[in-house]
Amino acid sequence: MAASTDPAQRTDLSGLVKAYDVRGLVPEQWDESTAELFGAAFVQVTGARALLTGHDMRASSPGLARAFARGAVAQGADVTETGLCSTDQLYYASGALDLPGAMFTASHNPARYNGIKLCRAGAAPVGQDSGLAEIRALVERWTDAGGPPRPAGRTGTVTHHDTLEEYARHLRTLVDLTGIRPLKVVVDAGNGMGGHTVPTVLAGLPLDVVPMYFELDGSFPNHEANPLDPANIVDLQARVRAEQADLGLAFDGDADRCFVVDERGEPVSPSAITALVASRELARRPGATVLHNLITSRTVPEVISELGGTPVRTRVGHSFIKAEMARTGAVFGGEHSAHYYFADFWNADTGMLAALHVLAALGGQQGPLSELTRGFDRYTASGEINSTVEDPADRLSAVRAAWSGRPDVTLDTLDGLTVNGPDWWFNLRPSNTEPLLRLNAEARDPRTMRELRDGVLALVRRAEERTEGSA
Repeated sequence: MAASTDPAQRTDLSGLVKAYDVRGLVPEQWDESTAELFGAAFVQVTGARALLTGHDMRASSPGLARAFARGAVAQGADVTETGLCSTDQLYYASGALDLPGAMFTASHNPARYNGIKLCRAGAAPVGQDSGLAEIRALVERWTDAGGPPRPAGRTGTVTHHDTLEEYARHLRTLVDLTGIRPLKVVVDAGNGMGGHTVPTVLAGLPLDVVPMYFELDGSFPNHEANPLDPANIVDLQARVRAEQADLGLAFDGDADRCFVVDERGEPVSPSAITALVASRELARRPGATVLHNLITSRTVPEVISELGGTPVRTRVGHSFIKAEMARTGAVFGGEHSAHYYFADFWNADTGMLAALHVLAALGGQQGPLSELTRGFDRYTASGEINSTVEDPADRLSAVRAAWSGRPDVTLDTLDGLTVNGPDWWFNLRPSNTEPLLRLNAEARDPRTMRELRDGVLALVRRAEERTEGSA
């Protein structure tokens, strides 16, 4: 079928292809035929002669992964299907086997969503600036043309390789858990891929593991697999208290992020975990560079500097952090969203490895987790607050104008707008895909944080309030 010449009828995948991955509703936004085109386009853009696929437990994931493989094979690439796996397990396979990969998951999104996280050999990220835009353009063109041209060369092959045991062994070589004291740990897998990986990774350790929602079920019958939302860790908090456990761990749907709850059932902020893991990495490699995105607590760069390391501040987003990891030679990086990146893991993010560090740190001393992390939690944070606004750029300009020129205040635009004061800061940045502004604020004490948060929100939402009042 010939490509449409009417621009109004041409395929537009801007709502499906995001800054870092593919993510959308199945089948409304994409289906197996689209996945097959993505497989062909991935081979065309990357030049891959062999690649890996993996998938999570969603009902649509196996079919989408097989369709992607069909598209890749038709372009002459050999495909190794790793089957059910976590996203960081796919990254392990990409690094260990030195192959590009495609992971089929929508992470923490609801059941009707699915997506693809793509990487080059060695788990190097594929984002808008590193191939994803070109892949999208090809898929759009081929959708309108009725499919990709079939190459004259060979057709690829499909083989199968389960990497779970290898992945678990590799992680256990990176953290020394021998000799830790016995710990009781509650793990909430949220019916996601943590239920697949945790039993193998933690097998044989001096741990009394209390499992919650380990059954793989992409309909998420108990709660959304998004521990960033406080509502989704309520069950874990209650179970930690009831079991008198030493800690709790919660994984998101594809198990690449890990959230931690202390022995009181209180959440431990991802910033505190970043500082804790950074301290362990710097003990092994004194003077090393550690990355933190600009929304992590100010505690993080303070701790890194106090321990003789070099803190480097980055934009939000895994493709930016992975690129900076490679550029700076950093040993570790952390984000406010509980993504943790390790040089020993091909600069990729793995919540499971961060969890092993927490277990090793806690089990290597006698105090409770709340005491261990107290020094890594020096400020009061607002958490991320979203505001829907008609004109994000206009509201950003208004906030910038309000804070410009004040004494002892600095502004930067690394990612949105960051305003720094002597003992406080806030960042306001636009969403990549929605008319939203995202606010994160932090101060030395709760009262200052509340005043800062409320003052910024008043400026952000002022135009919308006037509009509503005049309606």
